[in-house]
Amino acid sequence: METTEKKVKRSVRKREKIKAIKEAAKTGPAVAYLHDVPTSPRKMRLVADIIRGERVAKALNILKYEAKHPAERMEKLLMSAISNWESKNKDVKLEEADLFVKEVHVGGGRILKRLRPAPQGRAHRVRKRSNHVTLVVDRMPAEVKQEKKKVQKETKE
Repeated sequence: METTEKKVKRSVRKREKIKAIKEAAKTGPAVAYLHDVPTSPRKMRLVADIIRGERVAKALNILKYEAKHPAERMEKLLMSAISNWESKNKDVKLEEADLFVKEVHVGGGRILKRLRPAPQGRAHRVRKRSNHVTLVVDRMPAEVKQEKKKVQKETKE
C-alpha cells in the first residue's frame, strides 16, 4: 500500500507561514521609526552616519554631546528603539545584551513649498524639506565581540 500525503490548502500554508514570521519577529532586532521630521535629510544623515554600527551606550553619549540640532531627535529615537527591544526581549537584561545600532536609514519626506518675496515683484520658491528615519537595534553577534576585543588588546600594547 502506498502512503498518500494529505494535500494542505494554500490558505492554510499561507496562514502557517505568516504565523511563523510573527513568532520569529517576537525576538531579535527592534525597530523605531520617525516620520516627517522638519529637518533636511542631508543634515539628518550627517548625524546618522556618526552612530551607525556603534554600541548603544556610546551612541547615546555621542548624540548627547553632538552640537547638530538633529542629534536631539535621533537620541529620542534611539531611546525608543531600546525600549522596543526591551519589550520584545523581557527575559534578557539590557546590560547583558550588548546592543548596537544595526541600521539607520534616512529618507526624504514631504517637501513644503513656500514663496519668498524677491526683487522687482517676483517670488522665489523655498523648499522646506523633511525626512523619515528608521533605526534598528540588535544584539552584537558573538564573532564581532571577539574581533573587537582583539583589536582593543592590540591597541593597548
